[in-house]
Amino acid sequence: MTRVADNPAISVVMAAYNGSGYIAQTIASVLAQSFTDFELIVVDDASTDDTLAQLRTMADPRLIVIASPANGGPVVARNRAFASAGGRYIVGLDQDDLCHPDRFAVQSAYLDAHPGTVLVASAIDLLEAGSIRAHHGPVRTTPALIDWRLQFGNPLAWSSVMFRGDIVRAMPEFERPERLYAEDFDFYHRIAPFGAIARIDTALISYRLHPGGASQRYTAKMIASAAQVLATAYAPLFGAQAEAAARLVVTHFSDGAPVPDRATLERLGGIVEAVHQGFCATRAPGAADLAGIMDEYARLWWRMVDASVRSGALSPVAMKTACPPALRRHPRSPRRVASSALIGSMRAMLSRWKAFAL
Repeated sequence: MTRVADNPAISVVMAAYNGSGYIAQTIASVLAQSFTDFELIVVDDASTDDTLAQLRTMADPRLIVIASPANGGPVVARNRAFASAGGRYIVGLDQDDLCHPDRFAVQSAYLDAHPGTVLVASAIDLLEAGSIRAHHGPVRTTPALIDWRLQFGNPLAWSSVMFRGDIVRAMPEFERPERLYAEDFDFYHRIAPFGAIARIDTALISYRLHPGGASQRYTAKMIASAAQVLATAYAPLFGAQAEAAARLVVTHFSDGAPVPDRATLERLGGIVEAVHQGFCATRAPGAADLAGIMDEYARLWWRMVDASVRSGALSPVAMKTACPPALRRHPRSPRRVASSALIGSMRAMLSRWKAFAL
């Protein structure tokens, strides 16, 4: 299909595969943008449902549909879309998420005003079973906080990002198939040396949660690939144990899964603290940035601790002694120790009551 302009301001790249249930709504949210100088490039990855047929019925000249002859996976499809993109700015979007009407206008204005920023994401809200709810996470961010957060896991939704096309065209490759299901996290690490990564703290997309979503279906592969990304950054600190350390961090500290025992919690605390101290030594965040970083550090740590106490894996004594040194001085920690201890006590009482009732 002939593109509407040789050099649109924005190119949207999308991989599509068996997305007939959602893709029409997603594309409609793009075509309804208040900022209109864009192209939308969709690569259908040999869908076996009627996704391609739906795409071919959409007559908007800004929509470019490319049909892959064989299924190659989402990274290959997205790379093919990027190879055809002519935009100054590139937008990431999955086939099931929805753009808010002013998304392109807000993000392109941010990049125009911040020439040192190479990528800007946004906050998201969650769409599940037709209902919108807020996403839990930091309310206010800075590039320094995003940089810190990237040392532990992926804080950005792919469908929320916009980045500079010229920077990525100069890179050896866009997304790497060997980092499948963490290809976006890998991409953020590879683009970071070229400039700041920022986030607009207003939700500009609705991230759809459903059983067919990749984040629900491929969690184990996501964790393995994300650990491989972090292993490179962790190698100077942990040597041959870098990937094992990264897997612990991604699984528990970043994703919030309960730890199985006190020994794991203590090991994890040492790893996280070493990475945090290394970040502060090399990046030297200012006082305001450091305050935000410490709030996020505390949020992630105590979220994981609470989950571990609820699971029965931790006692109040264990969670207090394993608290990383930097967090012991954080004003939130004493309160969280007390609340987590209360959770643990109530859980123990409930277990005893159930045993007595039986």
